[in-house]
Amino acid sequence: MSEPADRRYGPAPLPMARGPLSAAAVEALRRSPHDLPADLGVGLYPADPITDEDLQLMLFLCYELHYRGWLGVDESWEWQPTLLALRARCERVFEAALRRLVGVPSVPAAGVAAGLAELVAADDGPALAAMLQRRADLTQFREFVAHRSVYHLREADPHSWALPRLGGPAKAALVEIQSDEYGNGRLDRMHAELFRSTLDRLGLDTGYGAHIDVAPAVTLATNNLMSLFGLHRRLRGALLGHLAAFEMTSSLPNRRYGNGLRRLGFDEVATHFYDEHVEADAVHEQIAAHDMCGGLVRVEPALAPDVLFGAAAGLAVDRLFAAHLLDSWAAGRSSLRAPAPPAVPPTVSLVASPEVAPPAFV
Repeated sequence: MSEPADRRYGPAPLPMARGPLSAAAVEALRRSPHDLPADLGVGLYPADPITDEDLQLMLFLCYELHYRGWLGVDESWEWQPTLLALRARCERVFEAALRRLVGVPSVPAAGVAAGLAELVAADDGPALAAMLQRRADLTQFREFVAHRSVYHLREADPHSWALPRLGGPAKAALVEIQSDEYGNGRLDRMHAELFRSTLDRLGLDTGYGAHIDVAPAVTLATNNLMSLFGLHRRLRGALLGHLAAFEMTSSLPNRRYGNGLRRLGFDEVATHFYDEHVEADAVHEQIAAHDMCGGLVRVEPALAPDVLFGAAAGLAVDRLFAAHLLDSWAAGRSSLRAPAPPAVPPTVSLVASPEVAPPAFV
């Protein structure tokens, strides 16, 4: 199948394999649907599943079949039984690692909203946003944006899996949040489209999935976490908890990201995505914690621990992601995998510092 005329919306080409498991999957997906070997993935016990390149790409390959699919891949693979069985084996390893990472969060007497606030207040992860605001150079900022493109070009989609699984106040609250994420029906206001403008201003490929090959396992894990929660009804509480933590920790970092781009001389088109989230997420924070998660637990009290697990897991994996970027930069190396994302000419040059051109990754 040839490259689509409009690469902005997918499907993306199949990525390069990162180990024997993903190699077997990529090779299989290039062919018509067929049964995979029954022992594929059996006995899979990577040392650190969250940062294992082969496992995380394997999960991403499977999950993307439920989003935009893969270029040239038969859509019947989405429900191929032996591929689903392989995905389930990988998911068990991933979920077990997440539960070991965060333990079992306790629900305070004050309720789930208070528990979410406690988790957020206790989050002392690496100060990635402050670094991007004050010290990051253009190459580092472009790396950060390339990482985040894996999620932001389909922003809101993973959490939308919860909509048909909810009713009542939790569903109404989620619809309110998601409506803003999707631009309230206006293409030019969809957050994914705003982020595409940021990519364009920074001279990065704006195609859907364009940066998957350079995204390391920990970046894929931040996305696979949402898909794991979203594609399993039993984890609907965790999915809402993840979204709540995301909204409750978003406003200040986005302000810093926008300020970091302004420091580097970029205009309001480049910063619009981040500026929009400063205001929107401040409102979403209250809706997510009290109306959405609180509303869910009022109807289904048994899901309160799941809500806090999802929030804690999201915060913990984001800490690992931030630490990876900061540690890589402190060591003087790229935080991306080779090959680096291709640079394309920005549509508008830098505003405050026109003499500085966005460098290509090397």
